Amino acid sequence: MKVVVIGAGPAGLVACKTILEAATPDFPFDPIILEQESDIGGTFQFRSYENSNLVSSKQLTSFSDFRMPLEHTDHLTLQEYVDYLRAYIKRFGFQDRIQLNSKVVNVRRSPEGGHLVSYVKRSANNPNEWEDRSYSIPEIPGIENVLKNTSPENEKLGIKPAIYHSVDHKSRSELTGRRLLILGTGETGMDLAYEAAKAGAKEVVLCTRGGFLSFPKVLNDFEFLGFKFESKNPVPIDTLITNFAETAYVHPWVQASHIRWFISDFVIKRVLWLLTGTQAGCNQWVGEVEPARLGRAYVALNKSHKAMPYLNRPYRNRPKILDYLSRYIDPDEDMPPVTDFAVELAPFPSYFLESGQAVFPITKRKDSIRISKRDVRPDTVIYATGYTQDFSFFQPDDNYGTPGEADIRNVTKTGDESVSFIGFLRPGVGAIPPIAEMQTFFWIELIKGRVKQPLPPSHYHLLVRETARIKYAVDHGTYMSTLAKDIGAAPGLFELWWEYGTHVLICYCFGAAFTTFYRLVGPYRLASAPEIVKTELWETITRRGLLGNLLMGVIPMIFYTYLNLCVYLVEKSGRILGLV
Repeated sequence: MKVVVIGAGPAGLVACKTILEAATPDFPFDPIILEQESDIGGTFQFRSYENSNLVSSKQLTSFSDFRMPLEHTDHLTLQEYVDYLRAYIKRFGFQDRIQLNSKVVNVRRSPEGGHLVSYVKRSANNPNEWEDRSYSIPEIPGIENVLKNTSPENEKLGIKPAIYHSVDHKSRSELTGRRLLILGTGETGMDLAYEAAKAGAKEVVLCTRGGFLSFPKVLNDFEFLGFKFESKNPVPIDTLITNFAETAYVHPWVQASHIRWFISDFVIKRVLWLLTGTQAGCNQWVGEVEPARLGRAYVALNKSHKAMPYLNRPYRNRPKILDYLSRYIDPDEDMPPVTDFAVELAPFPSYFLESGQAVFPITKRKDSIRISKRDVRPDTVIYATGYTQDFSFFQPDDNYGTPGEADIRNVTKTGDESVSFIGFLRPGVGAIPPIAEMQTFFWIELIKGRVKQPLPPSHYHLLVRETARIKYAVDHGTYMSTLAKDIGAAPGLFELWWEYGTHVLICYCFGAAFTTFYRLVGPYRLASAPEIVKTELWETITRRGLLGNLLMGVIPMIFYTYLNLCVYLVEKSGRILGLV
């Protein structure tokens, strides 16, 4: 059974390795990877830049059976992550399955069944013959006038006007002395704003479509009543959400209502106000999303938090008495301030004048009001506007579809299960590589006819609006747990205790939705899983401390257990009375 995997990024690599290991005499899978680039790693290799790091932790991002050392820092640089992927390939020995410089150009259905995949090889003497057209470039009238924005000072410094996508940004020094307009407040846009501030840019204007929800990737220090609480080993926020009664063992009615998300949003907003003075995000004083979609139920967190001190400077206004009561300490706040440099926030410009001046729409947002009083004439525009999903190699007459049409757990389309889309979801708080691993488990079990049918309704999508640009966002834990239940890999509490003891049981209840948890039982049972749970994953729980586990573990679990029990009793009573 030949399987073609398109792309040697983390999703393609884990898919190939898992499919290869799942081969049996009845299902003799024979996978190969076709990768158009000259090396593995995908975005992490070819769209990286200086000082770029993963915003998801090593604990969550690492594949279930190939873990990073305990002593390694929580967040890898992109180069470290590519090295991790190389080691992953070597450890499981599937180097010969990867064909580099092989661009898929056509996928069509075969008259005999299956699919015919055509690809071309890159010429050795022309490594740049394939232009990357997957990045997104929104049209802004008059933007070409930026290229006319020259000055004697810039000419003396050798600064030439430029317009380019973030894919072409590589080093901090490229931003020195420039007047920058950065389009996009995703994690790349925030990284670039921070890099520009540190590089000594003359001006940085960061443009947002509709705001963002800013959180640091780790919990930083804070003060309370003048006492400073410092953590020598801060906890990654993607390891904080507990499993029991919030992700696993949740009544279907509670799942369908999404009440867990609303309650946690309510609590988090009040804690943020007490600690930082604002509910918009973690110490976020500008760029807030509209109140109707503020919270983890609606948007993915932006965990590139480094630029926030520069964005906050014109807006932060908190009474000193409240700062004495409690104060959140941004990572850069203790560093001696070199200047009072601020990164200005603005809406996306409507157009550019002949002079190169940006014209912004006037709204009631405070950043819009402030920027309307400034004359913004950038000499450099960077599109940090993300990438598009390009499936132009599919023959249109063959009705292959797209990830958005994959109605079976966002993995494959009903009636077309031999085509799967792995890694095309965005978690609100989490990481794509472990999702890709679970999706591959699910797809293999589906192909083998071992997925429990009928599938229960899905309640893992974030509550995005129909007009939202990104509609494929999911709650990481809920999605992982759902796939695990579908394939019989979600462990029962008594089952865990009976087979592995109290230590593993407690770790599973208090831990986040780590993929290794779903290899303790079920079709992908892993011999090393118990030891990983007792060591590395247990360490993520103990690092929270007693107070952290009380506030973020015990109290939520008691509350949600009570809620689920009440709903369960209501359902049973309704069935007895014939009302349900």
